[in-house]
Amino acid sequence: MKHYIKSLRNFRKYHRFIGIAVAALVFVSAITGILLSLKKDIAFIQPPTQKGSSKTLDTWKPLSELATIATTAFVKVHPDQKENKIDKMDVRPSKGTVKVLFKKGYWEVQVDGTSGEVKSIARRHSDWIEQLHDGSIISDWFKILSMNFLGIGLLILMISGVWLWYGPKRLRAYRRNRK
Repeated sequence: MKHYIKSLRNFRKYHRFIGIAVAALVFVSAITGILLSLKKDIAFIQPPTQKGSSKTLDTWKPLSELATIATTAFVKVHPDQKENKIDKMDVRPSKGTVKVLFKKGYWEVQVDGTSGEVKSIARRHSDWIEQLHDGSIISDWFKILSMNFLGIGLLILMISGVWLWYGPKRLRAYRRNRK
């Protein structure tokens, strides 16, 4: 029976320390997860997708021209960002727009695919929130390390939590039967 008592003490110690470390990651993940679930509803987190004049891709300007239009408009509004290059282009045929995303500063320019009219220039806070959520804001290796630690830590907490719940019951039953 001494091994049960020792086991419970050890599990309690491990459960506490792992729980504290995992709690920090769960807290960040929970807060950022809530924000990401609201990104389509709160314009500050992610600018709403604007509607373009045509959903027919045949009428759209070439992507290279839309990229030039977006870059020119962006640099005109933010001249200090002239070295900021395009990271990716999010083509939204169903909305008639292209979202041009820049590498630095989480900037987005939305352009009408047909007319080339700039619909919006704004920051996408959802991108850095997502990077914070998965740990990639620090680095890719930290993302892998922290997410694996979180998953393994939660499994250990579940197993140790079950034992910390069941072990004392078993110990009490043993002591009752011994008398």
